[in-house]
Amino acid sequence: MSNHSVQLYSIRQDFAVDPASVLRRVAEIGLTQVEPYGVVENVEALRLGLPANGLTAPTAHARLLGADQEAVFAAAAELGIGVVIDPLVKPELWLDRADIAATASALNDAAKLASPHGVRVGYHNHWWELESQIDGRSALELFVDQLDPEIVLEIDTYWATAGGENAAALLGRLGSRVHAIHVKDGGLNRDDSGQVPAGQGQIPLPEVLAAAPDALHVIEFDAFDGDVYEAIAASYAYLTAAE
Repeated sequence: MSNHSVQLYSIRQDFAVDPASVLRRVAEIGLTQVEPYGVVENVEALRLGLPANGLTAPTAHARLLGADQEAVFAAAAELGIGVVIDPLVKPELWLDRADIAATASALNDAAKLASPHGVRVGYHNHWWELESQIDGRSALELFVDQLDPEIVLEIDTYWATAGGENAAALLGRLGSRVHAIHVKDGGLNRDDSGQVPAGQGQIPLPEVLAAAPDALHVIEFDAFDGDVYEAIAASYAYLTAAE
């Protein structure tokens, strides 16, 4: 089975208008897996569009904290999604131990709700969880220490690098907790600008990929100045050549 996927948020403008066309074009690139966003909101389009295009969705992004978690996990189970990943906790909640502990506790509770659905919970980082340092350790790693063992991580290696971390070293420290990585490249701007296909920017992707050999590789563009389908295809070609 391929270990390459694409985050559909990369193509969110098109997906909001014509999800069937987006899924068809992704499949034409050669990808067989996608990472949806907004599972509940998009369940109808995914229920039809995934099998119609020979696609599966092993992971998905959905807001969990403060959301109707039962609805999210039920939709994920229906779609065959094994891991639902909370995509963002605000920067101000990574500055002290109490807030970090509260976030970990909330995700641990979510994991208990997910389990009867056959679904696991994950978390996806941005740059601020790495930039925030408490007693010489990143807020992200303090957070991981407090997560139940069944909760996994999706490390966004671009944002980790933008936060001042050596992404390959981080992956090495986190080890088997890393279920997936976001593969993207660019100039490390924090405003989403300047992102480029994999291998064309400042991320040391050979070292990153080697540090998490069993992780799902999820191509993502927060923004792209050009044809995003061509950019996804170029990133996919880079990953397949690196196998």
